[in-house]
Amino acid sequence: MNLYKEIAKLTEYGLQKGLIAPEDERYIINQLLEVFGEHEYEEQDVSDEDIVLEDVLNTLTDLALERGVIDSDDIVTRDLFDTKLMGVLTPHPSQVIAAFRKDYEESPQKATDAFYTFSQDTNYIRRDRIKKDIRWKVDSPYGKIDITINLSKPEKDPRAIAAAKNAVQSDYPKCQLCMENEGYAGRMNHPARQNHRIIPIQIQGGKWGFQYSPYVYYNEHCIVFNGQHIPMKIDRNAFIKLFDFIKQFPHYFPGPPAELPCGWGAMMTLVEFQG
Repeated sequence: MNLYKEIAKLTEYGLQKGLIAPEDERYIINQLLEVFGEHEYEEQDVSDEDIVLEDVLNTLTDLALERGVIDSDDIVTRDLFDTKLMGVLTPHPSQVIAAFRKDYEESPQKATDAFYTFSQDTNYIRRDRIKKDIRWKVDSPYGKIDITINLSKPEKDPRAIAAAKNAVQSDYPKCQLCMENEGYAGRMNHPARQNHRIIPIQIQGGKWGFQYSPYVYYNEHCIVFNGQHIPMKIDRNAFIKLFDFIKQFPHYFPGPPAELPCGWGAMMTLVEFQG
């Protein structure tokens, strides 16, 4: 395995997807070398390479394990590391927000289409895992029901579970949805989010965030959440907020989760809607 070649391929991927500009190329290569503690580099020609992001990240993570950059081959450690690599390629929040707002001036759907593609290109939404999800439709008295077995959220192996028990306990970020996650390095008991970006929006005059779920339980699974940690409460005001969101994004269908600790992914300590 050639570290220099894989770094060149990841950099080329960033260029192809528009995550970085040609002027950024040398800077990105040096940033990736730093992740590996490498102080040398040999120029590589990858112009004829078929670059598959999953393969490049897997090879780079294998090299990190071989070189002692990471010390475990469990899925959580690997995810923490390859997210760090993608974080190097991911534009700063201000750049992402500016691009979103520019697209929104043309149409809300253009803005969300571009942001959804971006969330996949940065590997925040892992295309390779989403493809493994099992979906089918079932007839019912109420019409067809979509059934999904979600396989994109990785199952932790015993090594990762043990490491999570020994990990430093922290109240930061307060939950896995709040604003504090943007750019967070993660730990064994909290996912890495260096490649995660949030679009700030206004709901009833308050600061909210718009993002996508990395696990995509349904088409363009978006999450809209309060910028403050206010417990979830389903009342008349909640539906006013939903209509405020629809006015801004009429092509989406949002809804509140049940006001119950049902364990399906909603954060009951935070007001949030999914759509």
